[in-house]
Amino acid sequence: KLNVGVDIIQHGVEGLVYLLTESSKLMISEVDFHDSIHVLGFSDELNKSLLQLYLDNRKEIRSILGELAPRLPSYHSLEWRLDVQLASRSLRQQIKPAVTMKLHLNQNEDQTAQVLQTDPATLLHLIQQLEQALGEMKMNHCRRIVRNMK
Repeated sequence: KLNVGVDIIQHGVEGLVYLLTESSKLMISEVDFHDSIHVLGFSDELNKSLLQLYLDNRKEIRSILGELAPRLPSYHSLEWRLDVQLASRSLRQQIKPAVTMKLHLNQNEDQTAQVLQTDPATLLHLIQQLEQALGEMKMNHCRRIVRNMK
């Protein structure tokens, strides 16, 4: 009926879905949304229609996106043990430490456990990386991103 190819209509619908979902995720204001679609070169009437469509449906889109989000496991407890091999038949004097951890997780009211083993140097490196990530989360730029994600 429109005398337009299927690919063009499919790309148009996908673009519209992307525009509405990303705008709803970020909960952008009316002015920001209008500025975003203004650069696309649409007519003023179409821009107003898109803005109204966004304003009418953004809360519903956010709730649907929240339901579709994967449910990640959460931390419950951690057990750990330090094992040290002091000698073997072939090497009488060796020190080979290993840290074994049992991580208990909750997911959808089910409890699972993961057993992890590493050497102390790798564990220290992991701790440093996690502390660096926590430090970066305190920066203003990251706070703004996290605030907009909620």
